Amino acid sequence: MLSVRGRRPTEVLIEPIARGLLKARVSPNVVTVVGAAGATLVAVLLIPAGYLTLAAILSGLFAASDLIDGAMARLRDSGTRFGATLDATCDRITDGALFAAITYWLVDSYNAHGALVAASLTVLVCSQVTSYVKARGEANGFRMEGGLVERAERLIIGLVGLGLHGVGVPYAIDVALWLLAVGSVFTVVQRLRMAAKDPAAGEPTAPPAGASGAR
Repeated sequence: MLSVRGRRPTEVLIEPIARGLLKARVSPNVVTVVGAAGATLVAVLLIPAGYLTLAAILSGLFAASDLIDGAMARLRDSGTRFGATLDATCDRITDGALFAAITYWLVDSYNAHGALVAASLTVLVCSQVTSYVKARGEANGFRMEGGLVERAERLIIGLVGLGLHGVGVPYAIDVALWLLAVGSVFTVVQRLRMAAKDPAAGEPTAPPAGASGAR
């Protein structure tokens, strides 16, 4: 949802940074990899150790690199298919690291109820499936735009819940994870419905390589 409506307001802040990096001859792909590596390290090192608020702040800062590299590519008018693939891959790694680390902390330090752990695992799985459904649908030529809980919403809700819990707000992480679990399942179904309703949904597909009739 925010990926469609929230891009323009952020450009005022992001574009000057993107222009500065381009002047310094930094590649968008370098920004992508550095941001993903930083976010992953923050998640796997700080969250299990209990530094929840610090992890939330730093993760949010590293997540901004996902906006910066895209702005750099647009300003340079030279986005590449590899760059888009690298960006999507790094997003999946950082999302997985964040919610895997949260799940580990829930079990190891928070003594969370099994239902809350299940909710966190649901977010972890659905964060990957939501993006996969969109990527697969677009590869089939479907229009897959929007969704209730996309990556931006997932990060904002998850990191706000994590940060507030770190400063002592009771059940902040519980509420965040339950909201994300329900919203993420809804989004997967929502995107499958987008694919099912696409005018090209009923068109036949080519058999996979090696199958009978494949060429």
